[in-house]
Amino acid sequence: MSATQPNFSADLSGQVAIVTGASSGLGLRFAKVLAASGARVALTARRADRLDQVADEIRGEGGTAAPFVLDVMESDQLTALVGKVEAELGLPTILVNNAGIPDAQRATKMSVDLIDRVLDTNVRAPYILSCEVARRLIEEKTPGRIVNISSAGAFNYRGQGAALYSISKAAVIRMTEALAVEWAQFNINVNAIAPGAFASEMMDGMLSRMGDITKGFPRKRLGDPSQLDSSLLYFCSPSSDFVTGTYVRVDDGQHPR
Repeated sequence: MSATQPNFSADLSGQVAIVTGASSGLGLRFAKVLAASGARVALTARRADRLDQVADEIRGEGGTAAPFVLDVMESDQLTALVGKVEAELGLPTILVNNAGIPDAQRATKMSVDLIDRVLDTNVRAPYILSCEVARRLIEEKTPGRIVNISSAGAFNYRGQGAALYSISKAAVIRMTEALAVEWAQFNINVNAIAPGAFASEMMDGMLSRMGDITKGFPRKRLGDPSQLDSSLLYFCSPSSDFVTGTYVRVDDGQHPR
């Protein structure tokens, strides 16, 4: 038997991707990686100036990107986004639900406003946006990929604050599993990535409050955002055609199983 080429491709030519929280951190990295792989990328976040800067950087590197100001806590903006992206870039076939906020407070110390903001950003927004993208894909009989960014914290909480963050990211995992079942018949794959502690703007804030958390990690280090590239491209590309309703933990062994 002659050897055959591996059934693997990260070519996203012809695809349109929406990335939430694309103005900084992991979202910025995700947007650049998708653009470098051929996708036309809709950059969304609240900071218009940062979105414009990221879009210019991607274009300067030969990619295609367009900025869309989005506050994920605003329902009207979420439901309107897909139409706006389609009008400018084409039908969105990839969605990366990356936008999220942490909480660093113990459960009994949280205000109702903070509770609402964490749940609205981390759970409600990705659910609404996933449904909006899926609705258009189903109407157009077009396959798609949805990648939800959870956290290794969904599986491990040590009681030092941020209980609701852990709860919300566990909900993202269950949302991934449930929507994958509902949309499998329409060839829409829904998967999740659960990162550990990675260098990012959000992580900088945590380190300023807590000090060097890497001392408690087996390898004494934070992740580099580039170490998520392969997981992202696998879930967004044709290579994961038979994979839906699952997640991958990318945490360097930082959190006990």
